[in-house]
Amino acid sequence: MRSITFAAVLALGTCLAAPLAAQTAPSSEETAPVELTFERVFASPDLDGPAPRQAKLSPDGRYLTLLRNREDDRERYDLWGYDRESGEWSMLVDSEALGTGRELSEDEKMQRERARVGNLKGIISYQWTKEGDGVLVPLDGDLYLARIGGEVVQLTDTEESELNPSLSGTGEYVSFVRDRQLWVGEVGEEATPITPKEGEAIRWGEAEFVAQEEMGRLTGYWWSPDDSRIAVQRFDESMVGIVTRAAIGATGTQVFDQRYPVAGSANAVVELYVMNPDGSERVKVDLGDDPDIYLARVDWAADGNTLYVQRQNREQTVLDVLEVSPRTGESEVLFTERAAVDNYWINLGDDYKWLDDGSLIWWSERDGFGHLYFRDPDDQDWQQITSGDFVVTKLVGVDQRLRRVFFQATSAEDPLAQHIYAADFGVGENPPATKLTEDGFTHSATMDSRGQTLLITRSSDDTPPQIYLADQTGERLAWVEENALDAEHPYAPFLASHRPTQYGTIAAEDGTPLYWEMVTPEMESGKRYPVYFYHYGGPGPQIVNRGWSGALRQAIVDKGYIWFALDNRGSANRGVAFEQPIYRAMGGVEVRDQKAGAEYLKKLDFVDPDKIAIDGWSYGGYMTLKQLQADPGLYAAGISGAPVTKWELYDTHYTERYMGTPQADGAAYAAASAIPNATAISDPLLIIHGMADDNVVFENATEIISKMQEGNVPFQMMLYPGYTHRVAGEQISPHRYNTVFRFLEHHGVTPPD
Repeated sequence: MRSITFAAVLALGTCLAAPLAAQTAPSSEETAPVELTFERVFASPDLDGPAPRQAKLSPDGRYLTLLRNREDDRERYDLWGYDRESGEWSMLVDSEALGTGRELSEDEKMQRERARVGNLKGIISYQWTKEGDGVLVPLDGDLYLARIGGEVVQLTDTEESELNPSLSGTGEYVSFVRDRQLWVGEVGEEATPITPKEGEAIRWGEAEFVAQEEMGRLTGYWWSPDDSRIAVQRFDESMVGIVTRAAIGATGTQVFDQRYPVAGSANAVVELYVMNPDGSERVKVDLGDDPDIYLARVDWAADGNTLYVQRQNREQTVLDVLEVSPRTGESEVLFTERAAVDNYWINLGDDYKWLDDGSLIWWSERDGFGHLYFRDPDDQDWQQITSGDFVVTKLVGVDQRLRRVFFQATSAEDPLAQHIYAADFGVGENPPATKLTEDGFTHSATMDSRGQTLLITRSSDDTPPQIYLADQTGERLAWVEENALDAEHPYAPFLASHRPTQYGTIAAEDGTPLYWEMVTPEMESGKRYPVYFYHYGGPGPQIVNRGWSGALRQAIVDKGYIWFALDNRGSANRGVAFEQPIYRAMGGVEVRDQKAGAEYLKKLDFVDPDKIAIDGWSYGGYMTLKQLQADPGLYAAGISGAPVTKWELYDTHYTERYMGTPQADGAAYAAASAIPNATAISDPLLIIHGMADDNVVFENATEIISKMQEGNVPFQMMLYPGYTHRVAGEQISPHRYNTVFRFLEHHGVTPPD
């Protein structure tokens, strides 16, 4: 164990709230346009401005900490802290000075990929102690404790990576996973394993693959508030099929036998145990008679006397909330959540909170839209807190004393912008929710554990993300990152050519309005322009929104292309009826909705109807293939990035949620596959894939490549050795986009002279 002391290297006074109109930006009349290249888009400093991550308030609310990226290396993050009493910032941990630069273990690399932070360097996560006197910091596979005041204590120093590190409820213990076992030790002392080592296929304290990749659950153990007990997941993946993943690199190939549960195959068997911090008095939690379930969420009651477990059935239509005795492991069903309608599924999330008195704030789609409900533990009644034709997208915080909940939501009037709201609960007839954020921006927020202070991020089409602290009324207290587009902002040289986003709707075949967004270059009268038609199409993301979209879109527009995107039915934040049409029908309604977008574009007098190119990644890559197959000649060209080509190759939890199983729903799988009609593709096609992809495994690409080669169908491809599902980097990203636009130019999808 070693200690290092770091002096505060930077102190910044808080910037008082100033109206945006007072921010000064270079005038487009005074500044000549500067070419925005793909090389500059992905270089440092980030053109979006500073991009802090994981902003957190200390337990007492005094300190704000965040991970801040460097100007000279946009992907490297250091830990910074802001003292609200002194109004000063300081760097708490310098990742370069403290880190070893040691290569991470394969397990940690894959965990980072599933957490979507595989590209980041330095510090990617941290945790406050309960007392608020320090933070636990993982760095380069080891653990450090950074004390307020400057001292940094190294807690581990091993060749192996410490996965899923955590401080216990009181902060007395530090825990982590190493070599498939859970280790626990008092802070500052040596940790020891508290679970057995049972071979390569059995892991303790980790989340299984589908939990990490699809369920939003990255951990496999949970401390009780008083440290008396710890709930630990054990999973056996010996029955899970093996995908031989050849991580083909530039100078060699590594072969990994990856346990990957494809649709319709066996999942890992997951069990849950509760034990003392030294591993003694271990009891098994009764999760029911059916072992083929998903362990969705685990939470402790505030008093530590009850464990709450969410158990989801394999079909993902039923979610039981179990009340568990942490001493005996005995359980009973407290309540059951069911899919809102037939032929639908349950969308898992973290938008719930168990309150100190045993009551519950709960998110549900039971009335057709995602809303918040309150459950009283005494009468077991449900009170609906929010209602209407809009979607609550995040539970931000709860003030238990005032019985007030804070949340993020769309609105019935505008599903493209999100705001922060406050509403009362459990006090009789609830008054309407109060909007706390201003129009003209889309927002997200976090809050301290007591629901006292908001940390709000906002952006708009012409304002990059800004972060500020606010009180419970939404009143801005101080900027955390004003990120004003002034003359010093990295995007300032390119403001002269920044083009605004236009929004609109078209009707789907059933009359449902589909929202689109468009950015056009400076156009000359009488000329027609090519379209770069971006799509994702799958469930989950909402592409069309009123937030800042970054420099990549502007770089494409600067090249003379119209940028266009449309959210089809099946995508998020429009309610159950909007998502439901993809049930057992992937590759159908989404393709037709995107076609409606292309047909709309062809009617515009400034669009060249023969030059509409489509590009998508992952589900979007799949969509490109299905669109080219469904409508030959409609699109001038298609780019298919990391596509799923047949759903039998993708994982259980995601695929079966929407498609059922290949055994029971074979016809749906056959219709959704991009393989049978691969040789029907007659338009120019570019396939891109990372050759070490552990999410959409490379076999998806080789299947369609082989099919088209055997059918003598021409296409082009760009493969990236050593890259996973995230084909990105300071040089790789511009290479990818330069490849795309060379492909389009080769096939005549070019701006007018």
